Formats: sequence, structure tokens, C-alpha cells
Amino acid sequence: MPDRRTLIARRRRNLLLAALAAFALGCAVGAASGDGGAEPRRSVRNELVPPAGSEAPPDEAPVDRLTLRQQAGQLIVLRFAGTTAPRYVRRALRDRRAAGAILFRDNVTGPEQLRALTGALRRAGGRPVIAVDQEGGEIRILPWAPPAASAPQQARAGSVGADAKAAARALRAAGITVSLAPVGDVPSVDGAAMAGRAFSRDARVASAAVAAAVAGWRAGGVAATAKHFPGLGGATVNTDDGPATITRSAAKLATTDLPPFKAAIRAGVPLVMVGHARYPVLDGERIASQSRAIVQRLLRDRLGFRGVVVTDSMEARASLATGRITTVSERAVRAGADLVLLTGRGSYAPVYAHLLGRARSSPAFRARVRESAARVLALKRAPARAPG
Repeated sequence: MPDRRTLIARRRRNLLLAALAAFALGCAVGAASGDGGAEPRRSVRNELVPPAGSEAPPDEAPVDRLTLRQQAGQLIVLRFAGTTAPRYVRRALRDRRAAGAILFRDNVTGPEQLRALTGALRRAGGRPVIAVDQEGGEIRILPWAPPAASAPQQARAGSVGADAKAAARALRAAGITVSLAPVGDVPSVDGAAMAGRAFSRDARVASAAVAAAVAGWRAGGVAATAKHFPGLGGATVNTDDGPATITRSAAKLATTDLPPFKAAIRAGVPLVMVGHARYPVLDGERIASQSRAIVQRLLRDRLGFRGVVVTDSMEARASLATGRITTVSERAVRAGADLVLLTGRGSYAPVYAHLLGRARSSPAFRARVRESAARVLALKRAPARAPG
């Protein structure tokens, strides 16, 4: 019989031969599959759809499961015409190239039609944001749903919280996920453009009403939006209709315009809408929606807001007075806005292509897109109802 040394030598030789055979087999399989060890070149299709069969690691953030094309799409709320969801809208939602849609009166004819429309949008996929203006009174996209009273009437009647809760239940039943209300503006000048839509000229009364409205919307299962930060109470021109400059001191802003937004943040408001007015005391060059000083340093750093910042309509005249729709949308994202609200038909395609192009070419802008997309995904995944 062979001695112990001979047996050990044979065993080592057999192990070496087995390892070499396994290595050769691996090379053959790799060659057959075309995998030479280098990452495959990404095509446009690769950017849209993650590799088949890929699984995100358990500790990977949800935003990192999206491609860059999809991340850029999560920054856009689009507008469409008609009472049914167009094919391009359903495809954009399905492919995650849009965060959702805003509906106007021409999109809505009645409860049954609206449920069919929102159902089609949801079935497209991506848990879409479906938003409407439902402030009360004349500003209601769903005319059959509360609040029937205007914001000033609600405040005088002490019904703000109950009205918001009832409205939320009606909107939720219709498939709406986001209400672009309440108005946090405090009309403080004669002829204030927001006078008929604001709760009160008294900042304390307005703050209490805004907090009650946010609580009501949350209790009813719809995300509320405090608007129009940092306050349009000093404007005599609606920014939808033209540029507006609010010339007041920082102290006046702090005591009159900001308190309702502070109250909304304390109440847990998930969205804040930034307006398009100019505030020279805060930023001498940019309107609010394009101002990092206002969105990042004031709203986020000083007031501590951690939710989603959505712009007012990017097609507002005050917005387009500063540049083309693609330019102003990029500036808003750079300033810190998470969602650009597009209300013009035909704006979606050029804005999406522009934001995606900037994200591809600029690492800093790509990081900004990822940050906002993460917040939007968190909004979509948040519980519909407030705890308790």
C-alpha cells in the first residue's frame, strides 16, 4: 500500500486538477454567454427597464431600484386633455416616466366618470400622484364634493377641519390622492389677489385654520398641500396672470406670511407648494420657485420641512416671464423643488427630455434628481390615513 506521503500528494494533485477543470468550464460558459467580465453597454432601453431578473439588495433604497430615466420622471406631474387617460399618459406612468397627473374641470364630468379615469391612471402603475385643486367655494374641481364654503367662510364658521375631512373622504372615494389645498396666504394689503381664497387676514387665525385643514385632510386619507410659500398675501396680482414682487421686510414676512406654513409643517403637511412671486429681501435675483435661498435655506433649513416641495404651475405668467418652460423647470429643480407642476398641454415631453439630459450630463444635477425622486416615492408609499 502507498505510504501516507504518497496519499497526500495524490490528494493534492486531484484537487488541483478539479480546480483547473472548474476554471476551464467557467471560461467556456462565460464565452458562450458573451460575458467577458465587462459591464454591458447601456442602451436607452436599458435606462428605462432594469435588467430582467435583477433583484435589489434588501438594504437598497427604493429610489435606487429606478433607472435614471425613471428617477427623472418622478419629478413631473403632467396635464392632459379629455375625460379619459390618453395612451401616452398611461405609458408614461407605466414606465415610471411621470410621477402623476393633475386634473382640471375639463377632465371631470361626474363621479362615475372620474372613478373610471382615476382607476385607469392607477392601473397604469407606479402609484401615481393624482392631484386636484379643492380649496372650497368656486375653487373645486369636484363640484359635488366638499367644501361648499369658501376658505374665508369656513374659517368664520369654524368648520375648517370638518370640511377638510369630509372633502378628503369624497376625493379618496373618487381616486384622488393629493389636494392642492389649503391656502396658507395671509392677505395683508388692500386688493390682495388671494383675499377670496385665504382663511383670514389675521396670521394667528390663518395659522390655526391651516393646521386644522391639514389634520382634516390627513384624517380623511388625502395628502394636503400648503400653498403658496412663502406667502402671496402681499401680492395684488395673481402670479397666474403676471409677475408679482412682494416688497416687505424680513420681519414682516416672519410675523405675517410664514406662521401658517410653520403651523402646516407642525401639523405634518406632506407637501408645500412654492409660488412664483419675487421677494427681494430673500433673493434679489430669482422668483421663489427658482430660489435656493427660499426653497432650501428658508423652507428646509430654517423651517425644517422634510416633505415634498411642489411648484405652482410652471406655465404661470410669472414663471414664464423668466424663461422658457424647460429653463424654468430646470431652475426649480436646482433650487430644491421635488415636483414640477406642468399644466400646459405639450409641456411634458420637452421638460422630461430636458431634465433627463441635464441629469445625464451633470453628476450634481443627477444627485439632485435622485434626492427629489426619493422624496416623491416616499410620498407615494406613505400611509393614506393619519395614525390614531
